[in-house]
Amino acid sequence: MPMPRRRLILWLATAVISTAALPPLYAQTPPPTVAAAADLKFALEEVAARFERDTGQKLRLVFGSSGNFYSQILQDAPFHLYMSADEGFVFKLADAGKTVDRGRLYAVGRIGVIVPHGSALKADGELKDLAAALKDGRLQKFAIANPEHAPYGARAKEALQHAGLWDAIQPKLVLGENISQTAQFATSGSTQGGVIALSLAKAPSVAKLGEFALIPESWHQPLKQRMVLIKGAPPAARAFYEYIATPAAQEIMVRYGFAMPNEK
Repeated sequence: MPMPRRRLILWLATAVISTAALPPLYAQTPPPTVAAAADLKFALEEVAARFERDTGQKLRLVFGSSGNFYSQILQDAPFHLYMSADEGFVFKLADAGKTVDRGRLYAVGRIGVIVPHGSALKADGELKDLAAALKDGRLQKFAIANPEHAPYGARAKEALQHAGLWDAIQPKLVLGENISQTAQFATSGSTQGGVIALSLAKAPSVAKLGEFALIPESWHQPLKQRMVLIKGAPPAARAFYEYIATPAAQEIMVRYGFAMPNEK
C-alpha cells in the first residue's frame, strides 16, 4: 500500500538529515606538507616514495630556498615539516616559537662546479680554470644560487671569496632563486657553468648534462642541514621526521652524496 504523502515527505527529510550527519565514506586527512631545501629534490622524492611504500602514508613535498621558506613559516605558512639546508634558519624559527623544538641534523651537504658539455670552462673544483677564464675572456656567465636566502649560494660565495674571485666574478653572475634553478642555469647552455649541490649533480638527469668537480669543503662553512617539526604537525609528519633517521632513508641520502651527521 503506498505510503501517505505526508509520511513520505517526513521520511525523506529524516533520511537526508541522517545522511548529512555521517562522515564522508572516503574522507581522508590531507597529507602533511614538507617544505624542503631545493638540494633535496631528487633524494627526498626517493625517500618519500619509500616512506609511502613502507607506511602507506602520503606526503606533499614542496621544494625551494631555505631562506624563503623560513620567511613564509614566520608568516604562518601551512607547512608541517621544514627541512632546511642551513640549520641557522631552524634555530631562528625555534627562537620565534614556531617549532616543537630545535630540530635535528639530517645531513651535511657539499658543493662543486658543474659545466655543461661543450663549455669553454673545465670542471675544476679548485677554481683555477675559472680564474683563468675570467682573465682570458672565456667566462661570460656563471650561475650560483642567490646567497641572500639560499644556503648553497652563500657557501658558493664563500668558496669564490676563498679563491679570491668574488669581486671579479660578480658582474658575470646569474643568480638562481634556489639551488635547483641554479643547476638548470648551469647546465642549460645559457651560462658556462656554475656552483651547485653534489646531491643534484648525482641525479642521473643532471649528471648527463655536464661534468662536475667537488670544491674542497674547507673552502666554506659546512652545510649543516637541519629539519624541524612545525607546531601542530600531524602524526604523518612526525612519522616522516623519524623515518629520515632510518637506515632505509639514510642509504638513499648517502647515495646522493650527503654525509650523515653524528647527531641524532
